Amino acid sequence: MPETRAHPSRRALMQMGAALGAASLVQGAARAGEAGPAVGADETLSLKGKTIAISVAGTDHFFDLKAYQAQVETVKELGGTPIGLDAGRSDKALVSQLQTLATQKPDAVIQTLGTLTVVDPWLKKLRQAGIPVFSVDLPSTNVINTATSDNFSLGAQLALQLVSDINGRGKIVVFNGFAGVPVCEIRYAQLKTVLKYYPEASIVQPELRDVIPNTVQDAYGQITALLSKYPEKGSIAAIWSAWDIPQLGATQALIAAGRTEIRTYGVDGTPEVLALVKDPNAPAGAVAAQQPAAIGRTAVLNVARYLTGDRSLPSQTFLPAIIANKANAAEVQRQLGQA
Repeated sequence: MPETRAHPSRRALMQMGAALGAASLVQGAARAGEAGPAVGADETLSLKGKTIAISVAGTDHFFDLKAYQAQVETVKELGGTPIGLDAGRSDKALVSQLQTLATQKPDAVIQTLGTLTVVDPWLKKLRQAGIPVFSVDLPSTNVINTATSDNFSLGAQLALQLVSDINGRGKIVVFNGFAGVPVCEIRYAQLKTVLKYYPEASIVQPELRDVIPNTVQDAYGQITALLSKYPEKGSIAAIWSAWDIPQLGATQALIAAGRTEIRTYGVDGTPEVLALVKDPNAPAGAVAAQQPAAIGRTAVLNVARYLTGDRSLPSQTFLPAIIANKANAAEVQRQLGQA
């Protein structure tokens, strides 16, 4: 494609990215507490006498822990009894706890995250047992409602921030180890969609695989090894991951290697990562900061609405994420209570 034709498209998309980021920030600021006031706004919501099972794939990650804690607290606030079940990142344990719930028959189940191919058959069994099933960050045809960020929007916004920062050209290292997790798939698909319009930007092959547990250490090791293959500054432009714990390890590796010209990008808004984005000397370029407590709370409120007879719930309830970059990270910290 001739350069004179490629540049207008690149500028247009970069301008779109800046506009989307600004809109997301404003929307996030306006709605950051949206899930909180809902209880006070509707005094008919109650879980008195109800037992709500809160199943989570693991709580070792900031997002998962905050979403889980908010669910437990909101169930109690509404007068219900929470049953907390943490699978500790074990698929076997996760299946076992869902099997147990099928026999215990709580009034509702909320599943937070998990690999869909592993979890979905058991969500179907719960549904067939007559148990209402809801989820956090796990869209499925076997749940009544999923509370989640708009991963389509945040994925596109993060990708647009990345290509804007690298001026639309360069090699991008991608961590892509959780294709079975729908929200990660969506974010990755949005990255690929944006990059389609930037022929001078390309993903380094083979892609890296992020792992659980020891995610930070593993990402640190993988990036350290990769830098030895690309020793010259400018040979790598950016590093992308579908969540921000690999981003944390990658950023630490770049700092240790003195390769701070490379920028890192991720999703969640873990406090350590957001602090690195704020730091003008750190190579963390941006993070899509989610609202895990608000998402967890929203899931419980939707359960309460359903159990009080509301059958008008959408299949997914979206909450906004905020693109935090070098220019606005301090403000995002304040909005999210991390300042």
